[in-house]
Amino acid sequence: MKVLVLTGPESSGKSWLSGEIQANFGGILVEEYVRHFIESEARDTRYDDITSIAHGQLTWEDEARARQPSLLILDTHLLSNILWSRTLFSDCPAWIEQALLARHYDLHLLLSPETVAWHDDGQRCQPQLAERQAFFQASRAWLDLHRQPCQVLQGDWQQRKDAAFEAVTRLLKA
Repeated sequence: MKVLVLTGPESSGKSWLSGEIQANFGGILVEEYVRHFIESEARDTRYDDITSIAHGQLTWEDEARARQPSLLILDTHLLSNILWSRTLFSDCPAWIEQALLARHYDLHLLLSPETVAWHDDGQRCQPQLAERQAFFQASRAWLDLHRQPCQVLQGDWQQRKDAAFEAVTRLLKA
């Protein structure tokens, strides 16, 4: 099983691209649990919710891993939980980073916020490019610090898709 993670700031194409990857390569796609949580709760997220959101993401991921697909595509993983918790609440439960580091991921596709427009979907809160760039840089710094396999995706939508497909093709051949 190869595990692919799409990560980076909001409105950079993670959900769209993860769907495109699944449509082309097959496998199992695990969506972003926090979107489900926000829709279910119908209120602003609080710091006390971070643990529940992380557990929900892990549960969805574990259920998909148990099915042993040849390709597991994660629309996000606990790195987003960590960074959003720090961004919104200036803190994050320590166990979340340890849980993330205990798991194996074959490749992270880190999506840049540049050259693509931000779209408000009712859950997003970083309309300024500078905010999304800071999130991108924090993602990249964490991945680099922990020596996680990573490829940055930039450019327009088609360029991102082409680069992602090339990366997934290489991953599946490895």
